Amino acid sequence: MAPQQKIQHLSEIIEQHNHNYYQLSAPTISDFDFDKLLQELIDLEKQYPEFILPTSPTQRVGGTITKEFITVKHKYPMMSLGNTYSQEELLEFDERVKKLLASDFEYVCELKYDGVAIGITYTNGELTQAVTRGDGAQGDDVTANVRTIKSIPLKLKGDNFPAEFEVRGEIIMPRKVFDAINKVKEENGEALLANPRNSASGTLKMQDSANVAKRNLDCFVYGFYTQNQPFETHRQSLKAMNEWGFKAPHTITVCKNMNDVFAFIEHWNTHRFNLDFDIDGIVIKVNSYSQQNVLGFTAKSPRWAISYKFKAEQVSTKLLSIQYQVGRTGAITPVANLAPVQLAGTTVKRASLHNADIIDTLNLHENDFVFVEKGGEIIPKIVGVDLEKREINSLKIKFIEHCPECNSKLVRIDGEAQHYCTNEDECPPQIVGKMVHFIARKAMNIDSVGEETIEQLYKTKLISNVADLYTLQKEQLLPLERMAEKSAQNIIEGIELSKQVPFERVLFGLGIRHVGETVAKKLAKELKNIEAISNCSREQLLEVEEVGEKIADSIINYFSIEKHLQIIEKLKLVGLQLQSVERESSLSNTLENMTFVVSGVFVNYSRDGIKETIEQHGGKVVGSISAKTNYLVAGDKMGPEKLKKAEKLGVKIISEEEFTSMIL
Repeated sequence: MAPQQKIQHLSEIIEQHNHNYYQLSAPTISDFDFDKLLQELIDLEKQYPEFILPTSPTQRVGGTITKEFITVKHKYPMMSLGNTYSQEELLEFDERVKKLLASDFEYVCELKYDGVAIGITYTNGELTQAVTRGDGAQGDDVTANVRTIKSIPLKLKGDNFPAEFEVRGEIIMPRKVFDAINKVKEENGEALLANPRNSASGTLKMQDSANVAKRNLDCFVYGFYTQNQPFETHRQSLKAMNEWGFKAPHTITVCKNMNDVFAFIEHWNTHRFNLDFDIDGIVIKVNSYSQQNVLGFTAKSPRWAISYKFKAEQVSTKLLSIQYQVGRTGAITPVANLAPVQLAGTTVKRASLHNADIIDTLNLHENDFVFVEKGGEIIPKIVGVDLEKREINSLKIKFIEHCPECNSKLVRIDGEAQHYCTNEDECPPQIVGKMVHFIARKAMNIDSVGEETIEQLYKTKLISNVADLYTLQKEQLLPLERMAEKSAQNIIEGIELSKQVPFERVLFGLGIRHVGETVAKKLAKELKNIEAISNCSREQLLEVEEVGEKIADSIINYFSIEKHLQIIEKLKLVGLQLQSVERESSLSNTLENMTFVVSGVFVNYSRDGIKETIEQHGGKVVGSISAKTNYLVAGDKMGPEKLKKAEKLGVKIISEEEFTSMIL
């Protein structure tokens, strides 16, 4: 057989075996034999690179490096679903559908996968682009990484598909993969992954697709989009996608009425923990595409679909001890160490107690048995105590008085829930935390340096503050554990590149207590440079928008410490941007004298984008609602507390569309 035909033949055989294993869960050859076939193809492609197919299974190994993910506008907006936790609201949804549809209809029920939404475009049967949900209107192009996921076909089976279409699905990290990664991390003394959903999201944005390939992500598809819909029902499209090689869900059920829907919900509420992946609810959709078109959309979500979220599972376990963690600002967070217990499919050993007030409210005693649940199916929290199991002579837990790291006396500021260690420049976790904050994306954005690297550099005494980063040499990094020459070079280049970061983000990166992104931006705009800010009186600071007494006092305190001034002087000498560069950004004064609060997720703007637009048209953006707020711009998944406060104070609540009409 000629080399080109041999490559073609091997590619088809290997892809069929991939399909058997990942889609059908019915492998027909051993892993050893599969690896032999793949190696044979790799060797042939090396020998005859001119015959490599763009859909070759060897492309799943990865190796493409993506420094920056390009933002792509969705051809079909990725809207979010309305959520409910109650059967009553599902019945209300059913009544709304009945009123809008003149004919009989049926629902399709499917699992709500707890992963990362993805839109994948196919042209002439081949994968051409994969884009994350992003803000619903646009997302990041992660095509190179998605190509490594073996349950996503690079080339479709058959030929009865449209010339161009998009599938929507959810990329997940199976629990066995998640557990295996964490086992290795634990053995190496590394920080563990938090949960499968966040791990899938983080993996999908890795720069090296070869590392993505090693994570063994999976994908279920649940949506089909094209210009001329060839199917009558959602169920038919899922069946077709399965035949083309996608992993469409087999767990779906067509329901004639709400009793059928409730039966499906009840079944999976019980059986969800037997799955090898996480789900957090059930999605209910009208099956007919023509009826979906009749029902249409609201500004945020389709009227023909809704998701039912499972209530958090609750378990009882023993409180073993309380550990106190020190954050970058010196805030002390108590964490409960628990007897390991299975909860929502994972083993829970720890839960945050947040502050002394929570411990008092729960009235925790030593060796108590506590009730634990997962907030949003992710974060474990203690919600109560099983008093029947309390030991008679158990002692009430008292909050510590001294820092667990540096033994400094803790203080609690009036009006604040947290206790603080005020030894900010000598307490190790605070020093490391400030440096981790400094390199973060919204501050200096040194993406080649992570939290583990900062900790390593601090422990080896290569750095003791943020200014020391700029004196590092590659030769100092190379002897460090797990540090290759390329990694060391990337770190040095990333640090050098951060010298171009604008002043407002440098100011935010300094980690001055209470000075967040917005306040840093206002200070940089109003006072122009670091010298002016450091020399300001309290009265002058209070004249700056967003700066109240607490923030003004914090700024003055920060610049009164000689060590901080020395660090700033070093940053100045190495060339960081410590003064504002004037930019002409005003578009109009349409929103002059108007104050806005922005909350939620938007279709045509990112949250930062909508804030910038407000400022470009003369408006003012603040972080919290008060009687002086003119408008609350409300997006999808808006915080309920902000909505409640806006309604209480009579603040006008406007949608994204209403906001857009104000500036046109």
